[in-house]
Amino acid sequence: MKRVFVTGGTGFVGAHVVRKLIECGDHVVALVRPKSDTMLLNGLPVEYAIGDITNLTTLLWPMRNVQEAYHLAADYRLWAQNPDEIYYNNAAGTLNVMEAALRCGVEKVVYTSTVGCLGIPEDGSPGDENTPVERNQLIGHYKKSKFDAEQIAVQYAQKGLHVVIVNPSTPVGPGDIKPTPTGKIILDFLKGGMRGYIDTGLNLIAVEDAAEGHLLAAAKGRIGERYILGNQNLTLQEVLAALAHITQRTPPTLQVPYWVALSAAALENAISSITGKPPSIPIEGVKMAKKKMFFSASKAINELGLPQSSVEEALARSINWFLENGYTKPA
Repeated sequence: MKRVFVTGGTGFVGAHVVRKLIECGDHVVALVRPKSDTMLLNGLPVEYAIGDITNLTTLLWPMRNVQEAYHLAADYRLWAQNPDEIYYNNAAGTLNVMEAALRCGVEKVVYTSTVGCLGIPEDGSPGDENTPVERNQLIGHYKKSKFDAEQIAVQYAQKGLHVVIVNPSTPVGPGDIKPTPTGKIILDFLKGGMRGYIDTGLNLIAVEDAAEGHLLAAAKGRIGERYILGNQNLTLQEVLAALAHITQRTPPTLQVPYWVALSAAALENAISSITGKPPSIPIEGVKMAKKKMFFSASKAINELGLPQSSVEEALARSINWFLENGYTKPA
């Protein structure tokens, strides 16, 4: 039995990682803040360690005698009244986790990055782990903060820490507790609030497969390497069509021009800067949507054996979970 340390274990992907580790017979130590919602881990044999990734001291004790560590905790926001918080949580937090792992002699570390740190080819073809991108080309504080954090992980790999980086695309499935921006799209569709769509695209993967990819990265991943954890490239129109097929509803047919969405987001974000209330349409999200975020997961499939389960079935599980947990009522 391995002793495994997990940050972000109470979150969407992290909770699935914890479940898979327990299924493998590992003893999981989950870092939680004093007010963390542990709903997704209820009933699981998990050891809780009270702490915060922004406080190195709180990491050193629970990481003693740990063989593996999975760093999934992240500040995933596309809008913040104080953007410095996002950099502090994502970059400084990652620095603390890596430093604690090095000091404690952790044998393997898996760092959860994002495909948002990767380049997107100009010709519209799927990006991969080697598609070049400069930091100043990235849109928004979240992507830039994760880019900074990924560089920190690479630096620690160069110092000799066994760090493997995974770049999940867009996980979908049960347990989207916050929910994520993609989960909000699903919820808006269920509530009948989606009147139209913009011409954009995403790479989707079942959250269970993304979680399995983390364990596979620990077992088979090469030090300092990136692995895209993704599956199917779909336009937003195709995602909505899949949701309509699952729910037996009619999908939105109005394609909203990009400038209309950008103008609406700019107005709402200007109001949010005054009120402090997060906008329903973050302008960073609209700017990101200008390019289709299509990626190839062939490296993870070939080197790690990343599973490729049905995305439509994962969307169906997501819908059922939202309904069962009272996020919306069935129409």
